[in-house]
Amino acid sequence: MPPRAEDPTGAEEEQGGGLRIAVARAGPARVVTVAGELDHDSADSLRPVLAGPAEDGVERIVVDLAGLRFCDSTGLNILLHARIEAEATGLRLELASLRPIVARLFAITGADTVLRIHPDLRAALASADGPSDDAGETPGSA
Repeated sequence: MPPRAEDPTGAEEEQGGGLRIAVARAGPARVVTVAGELDHDSADSLRPVLAGPAEDGVERIVVDLAGLRFCDSTGLNILLHARIEAEATGLRLELASLRPIVARLFAITGADTVLRIHPDLRAALASADGPSDDAGETPGSA
């Protein structure tokens, strides 16, 4: 059995198909931790979590995929559409901690050129001031 997605707020929800989703807040980021298998049978449970309303002060959504063992084209499409929907509401969607099997899917499809991907959650949260590669603007620096 895969490790459970950890969430310090305790807001973890077991989804169908062995997918586990946890949502937490880290400063200006909503962190969505996804573990298990993201496929045709489980992908619909992730869509509303990523499309949730923008919370006060949230500038981006970071999806931590460290516990994701498998992702098919349906899961990939959910993430790509979530990026478009996030940008339409003024948010950025970023990914962190792709396992090699998932990273390969992103590389083969070219999704790794569209989505901003960080090596791990720590790096993603540390890059809070950096815009996504195609954002075209730079927020004020500290």
